Amino acid sequence: MRKIISLICLLLPSLALAAASESGAEIRSDAPDRHVVVKGDTLWDISGKFFKDPWKWPRIWGMNKDTIKDPHWIYPGNVIYLDRVSGTLRIGEKGRTIKLSPQIRDGNSAFDAISSIPSKVIAPFLGQPLVVDESSLKDAPTLVALQEGRVIAAVGDLAYAKGLNGNEGDRWHVYRPGKLFVDPETHETLGREAIFLGDVAVEKLADVSTTKVIVAKQEINPGDRLIAPSGEVTNNYLPRAPESAINASVISIYGGVTQAGQNTVVTLNKGARDGLQNGHVLALYSHGKQAKFNGDNINLPDERYGLVFVFRVFDKVSYALVMQTQLPVQLLDKATTP
Repeated sequence: MRKIISLICLLLPSLALAAASESGAEIRSDAPDRHVVVKGDTLWDISGKFFKDPWKWPRIWGMNKDTIKDPHWIYPGNVIYLDRVSGTLRIGEKGRTIKLSPQIRDGNSAFDAISSIPSKVIAPFLGQPLVVDESSLKDAPTLVALQEGRVIAAVGDLAYAKGLNGNEGDRWHVYRPGKLFVDPETHETLGREAIFLGDVAVEKLADVSTTKVIVAKQEINPGDRLIAPSGEVTNNYLPRAPESAINASVISIYGGVTQAGQNTVVTLNKGARDGLQNGHVLALYSHGKQAKFNGDNINLPDERYGLVFVFRVFDKVSYALVMQTQLPVQLLDKATTP
C-alpha cells in the first residue's frame, strides 16, 4: 500500500503537466482553487488568475473553437473551479456544475454576461469610421456651411453638405481626416485615420443637402467629411493565434502618445490582406538593444514583453488592445504570431 501511495505522489506532478499540455496552458503556481465572478470580470482576467496563458481560454474551458461563437454563459455570482487533473476550468452554482455552452437562462440576459475582453475599452472603436483610403477621401461628402454662418456646430444645429446621395440612408458619421498611416518598411500608404466627430441626420436631400447634428463628440466644422455607417461590429471574440506567421509593427498609439500601457489601443501595419482577423492574439517584442563586451558592440535579441488582442481589422491595418505588458509599448515594436 505504501508503495502505491508513493507511486501516486510521484505521478501527481506528471499528471498536472499532462493536464496543462491537454488544455494548452500552464497552471500558475499561485492559482486558487475557486473564484467568484464579479461584475467587470472578463474571460481573459478570470483565466489569468489560474493559468499563465489566459488568451488560451477556449481550451482552458474545454471548448471547441468551431462550436463556441457567442459565449454568453458566465455571469456575476457564478463560482469558477479549477480542475487540476484535466487542466480546465468549470462553473459551479449551488453545488452543481453548469455545462459550458450558450444557453437560455432565467433572470439573466446576454447583456449581463461577462465579455471576453474589456468591452468598454474598445466600444468607441466599434461601428465608427477609423481608417479611410485616399480615393474614398477625395469623393467623400463634405460639410460646406453651418446654420447662420457658425463655425462650430452643436447638437440640434443645421449643417449643409454637398455630395450626399439617398442610397446610403439618412444618417451619416462626421469625421475629420487624421494621421496618414505609412508602412515603416515598404513605405506604402496604408490609409488615413478618420477622427470621429459625431453624427448628422438628413433633413432634406438636394444638391446642397440640409442635415441636423444629432451627436457631437468633438467640434464639427465646415470642411469636415461624411461617411455612411458600416453597420454594427461584433464585440464577442474568440482569442486564438493566427493560422499563419504574422510579423507586424506598431505604427500608431491611439491618442497621439508615444508609449502605451495595458488597455491602450494601438494600430498595426497588417490587416485582412495579410491574414489578420478579429480575435487574433499577437506577442509584443521590443527591439534588442546593443551591449558592449570586450570593446565589441553586441546586438541583443528582441525581448518578448506582452500580448495584444486584435479587435477590428481593415484591409491594410488593424486595431489591437494591449492586454498584457511588462514594458511600455513603443512605436515600431513588433507584434508577431505567439
